[in-house]
Amino acid sequence: MIDLYMDDARACPKGFVLAKNAAECNELLLGCDVRVLSLDYDLGWNEPTGMDVVRFIVTERKYPAVIYLHTSSAAGKQAMYQALYMNKPPHVRIYNHPAPDRVLHQIAEGNFQVENDGEAALQ
Repeated sequence: MIDLYMDDARACPKGFVLAKNAAECNELLLGCDVRVLSLDYDLGWNEPTGMDVVRFIVTERKYPAVIYLHTSSAAGKQAMYQALYMNKPPHVRIYNHPAPDRVLHQIAEGNFQVENDGEAALQ
């Protein structure tokens, strides 16, 4: 199980696997069990965006347990959140903000857990 951080410019937090573009992110979503995903929207001039990853997630039903939107694009954040929220399975948690420092620290230390409404914790 991995935690995935998609961004073309920001430093990748400790404990996350970095995807620098939408194609890398989609490949990792398809090939790995992703627990936490943190998405940027703008990924470079004339490049696919975080919304392309969201469309992939929705179409392929490859939802991680937790999704954070760390982008500084207000319009991109809103569009991604709405598309994810409208289509998500009940156990998926979506946050319209970056992962809090507490969560980043837990992931870095390897002790982050996701509680899913009565299901076993994902570690």
